[in-house]
Amino acid sequence: MPQLNPTPWLLTFIFSWVTFLTILTAKVLAHQFPTEPSLQNKKTLDLESWTWPWH
Repeated sequence: MPQLNPTPWLLTFIFSWVTFLTILTAKVLAHQFPTEPSLQNKKTLDLESWTWPWH
């Protein structure tokens, strides 16, 4: 059964996966934020209760 012989395709398979994982890792890491978001622009919430007209 020739498909069980790993010699012709194993090196190609390993090389393609190493290349794929190298490129994929670089692209994923490029989309991370370089800094954490700052809290100086955080808006305070208005926590006043509503006054219902029927009460």
